[in-house]
Amino acid sequence: MNPRLLVLLLCLLLFGKTVHAQSVPPGAIDREYLIVSGGVTLLKWERFKNPPHDIWWLNFIRASRIRIQQLRDQGVQGRQITWFVYLPAYKTRAAQEGKELISTITSVRDAYGVNLKFFSTTKELINYMNAGRPRHNVKIANFEYFGHSNKACFMFDYSNTIDSASKVWLHEDELSKINRGIFTRDAFVKSWGCHTGSSMSRKWRAATGVKMWGLTGRTQYLTHELPVPAKSDGRWVH
Repeated sequence: MNPRLLVLLLCLLLFGKTVHAQSVPPGAIDREYLIVSGGVTLLKWERFKNPPHDIWWLNFIRASRIRIQQLRDQGVQGRQITWFVYLPAYKTRAAQEGKELISTITSVRDAYGVNLKFFSTTKELINYMNAGRPRHNVKIANFEYFGHSNKACFMFDYSNTIDSASKVWLHEDELSKINRGIFTRDAFVKSWGCHTGSSMSRKWRAATGVKMWGLTGRTQYLTHELPVPAKSDGRWVH
């Protein structure tokens, strides 16, 4: 090989490695893991239903904590995990119960060293997903939702401000607001809510290019385990 050509190839290889090293400095975060906790209901409406929702206010918080612990056990650093919690619902539930509940949520943040972000609107969540960190460097490797949902949307405030309804949601027809290319190629996305596998999972993949696991039936939240299908006919699909 021509000596000059060989030198040129070596320079290009070295330059490429240098550029990569500069784009992701040692110790920098290049993958982010998002956990989203929707709000709980108010018992003034739910206690008359059969079955009622959210007798235990920690349903979604405990499930999120279990998943955060799993990620930490897998070697994910706390600073790579961003945990979104729909704050207004927990404020109204705290007023109903006459207890200070928010400190329980922040104690999970402190125990696991994660980035806790309270949100009140869907726009806040989507804006962070799209540009909360420079997405050309930090891709989303994980997105999981714990909360109320139906086949077409996440309902962040279900039965908290309106009986059996929601005013703050992320609908499948709004998924185009999420930028394509913000997820890693191997991103894991899952809705732990009810029914999203019946429609929203398909729309999520069409909008983002990433598959989302969802359940075709209802979800049962447990005390010390991740949610499971409430009936044997429920299936996880994407």
